[in-house]
Amino acid sequence: MEIKSLQIKLKELKMPDYRLKQALRSYYQDLLPGWEDISTWPKDLRSACAELTWSPLKEIEVLESKEPASAKFLFETSDGLRIESVVMRHKDGRNTVCISSQAGCSMGCSFCATGAQGFKRNLSAEEIVDQVIQVSRWVKAKDGGRVTNIVFMGMGEPFNNSDNVFDALKRLMDPEMVGLGARHISISTCGIIPGIQRLAKEAPQVNLAISLHAPEQNLRAKIMPVAKAYALDKLMQAVRDYLERTNRKVMFEYVMLKGINDKLEDAEELADLLVDFRHLAHVNLIKYHSAGGSYQPSNQDTRRKFANALKRRGIAVTERISFGEEIQAACGQLAGKNS
Repeated sequence: MEIKSLQIKLKELKMPDYRLKQALRSYYQDLLPGWEDISTWPKDLRSACAELTWSPLKEIEVLESKEPASAKFLFETSDGLRIESVVMRHKDGRNTVCISSQAGCSMGCSFCATGAQGFKRNLSAEEIVDQVIQVSRWVKAKDGGRVTNIVFMGMGEPFNNSDNVFDALKRLMDPEMVGLGARHISISTCGIIPGIQRLAKEAPQVNLAISLHAPEQNLRAKIMPVAKAYALDKLMQAVRDYLERTNRKVMFEYVMLKGINDKLEDAEELADLLVDFRHLAHVNLIKYHSAGGSYQPSNQDTRRKFANALKRRGIAVTERISFGEEIQAACGQLAGKNS
């Protein structure tokens, strides 16, 4: 929903302020599908606003995976671009939505399908939030459930679209809009330092995740070009500054690539990198999902040994459950294609 356009329209029609609140509630909380469904509005007002955009994204396809339960959504923007979102349905009743912040991505990480598609454009705040709204509507229709968590881990680098992402955050946390608590929202970055600094100042309770994927600069630069612009030592200093300001735990994402970054020496080097602030660091080991690249996934035994090496050094670590691999919806697989 384009709020500014609606405000202008309602002002032209000399409508009282409560009409805007009714519209916001209908879209963000009641999850109604269109203007004609706002029962609190008179018919002539609904007709007058019908020309305005309700949902900026068009749902093209939904693919479901049963175990673990998840669904991938393919959306199309008004200018014909394709983006993808994923909902992960946990057995404890949580529903986590993984949303995109850009159409495509300019980061060029060598293990990621999104990066291989190239960068098209930033998504607007309305397009970012509409992913949550449409997935919420789907979850509600399925079994009366609701979205409980949001992660900016879909297509694109959120901090390369900072203004729109922070605008979206305000809408997601506003109690008169989506109304989700900050600690139920996470943003994952490849390591864009200005974005980390802005998050610490403007939304310190939102969770921060950093796509690390290598424990030293040269290797990281080979698989993640962003490391050439934001070197690992400077990134770690930005993390220390963030921790000092927020005292919030940081998640470090680490995709396991066979023979590349999965040796025990790599685990020890990673522990050395994080040990000074290990009480506020958590490593999330991720199984690599082939996206047409030249890498192979580390086997389960290697991942287990890697995790144990970190645990011996006092580093908290988990191995991420793979949601949606069979529908090309797992980490690194989103490409915005109509499969």
